Formats: sequence, C-alpha cells, structure tokens
Amino acid sequence: MIFSEKLQVLRKNKGFTQEALADRLGVSRQAVAKWESGQVYPDISNLIEISDLLNVSVDYLVKDQDCAVSVKAAPDTDLDELIAFRLEANVNTYAAFKNEVDSTRPESHDFRYENGRYMYHDTYVGGEKFAGEEAVWKDGAAVYAMNYLGRVLSDGFSGNFLKEALRAADMKMPYRGPEYYQSGEYLYKCSVTGDLTWFQGYEEIYKGDVKVYECVFHGGMIQ
Repeated sequence: MIFSEKLQVLRKNKGFTQEALADRLGVSRQAVAKWESGQVYPDISNLIEISDLLNVSVDYLVKDQDCAVSVKAAPDTDLDELIAFRLEANVNTYAAFKNEVDSTRPESHDFRYENGRYMYHDTYVGGEKFAGEEAVWKDGAAVYAMNYLGRVLSDGFSGNFLKEALRAADMKMPYRGPEYYQSGEYLYKCSVTGDLTWFQGYEEIYKGDVKVYECVFHGGMIQ
C-alpha cells in the first residue's frame, strides 16, 4: 500500500473528512485531496504532523507496503491456521446466510461457527447503519477480534453483492473482503493498513460511479 492509500484509510478510520484533516494540519482541502490522489507528496513538516495526528510513524507513512498479511504472530499462534479458520467461518456465517443463532444482545444479529479447537462468533446491531464485532476463540481463549461500523449511502446498495464480495476474501486479504471485487455494475474495494496482529481498514461499494456503501474496521490478535 502506498502513501496516498494509507492516508485515506487512516483519515477515514479517525472519522476525519478531507476538510477536517486539512483544518487540523493548517493546509487547504485541495492539498489533502492531491495527497490522497497521489498527485503530490506532503513535505516533511506535514508528514510529521500527519504521523502525530493519526498515531503512526513517519517511517510507516513513507514506506510502500503490500496489503498481504505479515508472518508476525503471537507466540504459540499458528497464523496460517487462524486465517484459514477465519476464512472458513466467513463462508459459513453472515456472508453465506448460514448459522445464525439466538441474539446475545437486544435486537442483535448473531452468527456462530465451530470447527475443532476454534470457534467464531459475529454479532452486530442495526441495519442501514450498523456496528458489530467478530471474534475467534481457540480452546476457549480469545485469540482474535475485529470491530466494524458501516452505513448504506444510497438506495442502489445490494446486500447480496456485499455478501458475495465478503465470500471472496482470501489468505492475502482475510480481514473483510478482497482488495477489489466486481460483479456487473457493482465494485467492492477494501484497503488495510497493518497486519493481522494489529490493523485498520476501510471498505466501500460503488454502483457505477456512485458510492453506495462504506464501512470502517479495526482489529488484531488477542493476548
């Protein structure tokens, strides 16, 4: 992931508009827009302010990175095994209309999947505006969790397309869905900073040229 993509993800996860970030940095909105489009690069003083405001290092901002999962993991944790189970649970719960269970909270929607030593539970509240959490347990101990907050932006949104995109997640991008997924007039995009041990991301869906859905998420390993 390059600087322009990282800046968009980090800004959106902090809840800043381009205008709000520009105000905090003392620059114009057009300057932020050009940074995020990759047209220009901020100078070192702006980079330092961005790193302080968004709580990341300058080194992280300026070094290009792949979105692929890092091999780092907590001691005694088989990361590939965990990722494989999370992907297996993904295609056996919400994204595949399977394994819905009784609500754990008032008016919540809950899904659970178990296989061997692992258990996955996803719970969310809301509809067109929603928030939730998914977590994975191994031998009864929590090892991974991810929180998400999203909203529908237009009547053109398709829940079935979102589920289809989520089912396309793979070992490279196991957080929500793949980096890009397209079907007909719908396009799903997902950007992530960090790795499975500690990450934050942003997903969006376009119908043609209109953005109809967005969701921010963050999560990591539990110790």
